[in-house]
Amino acid sequence: MELTVTPEALAWFKKELVVDDGRGVRFFGKIYGKTQIHDGFSVGMSVDKPERAIVQKTIDDLLFFIDETDEWFFKGYDLVVDYDAALDEPKYAFNEDKNDRS
Repeated sequence: MELTVTPEALAWFKKELVVDDGRGVRFFGKIYGKTQIHDGFSVGMSVDKPERAIVQKTIDDLLFFIDETDEWFFKGYDLVVDYDAALDEPKYAFNEDKNDRS
């Protein structure tokens, strides 16, 4: 599982969120909505402290992560976080994780 945040998305997060030291942007599965891999669930995000991150990436001093409790939602996929200029918000894409052997 990989986590990619585009430069455009990074700029949006830095503009819109206040993230204190020791915290980061957490991505998780939430009820309601739809993604290209799940009906009835969408991607949520929050500013949180990583407890048991299964994937994390720091870009320009901003931490992004997925917690172990959300592995079910992302398992078998890489998450790409991009920016939707028309909606002025992040957008998410899932690519098959070619390294997942499960």
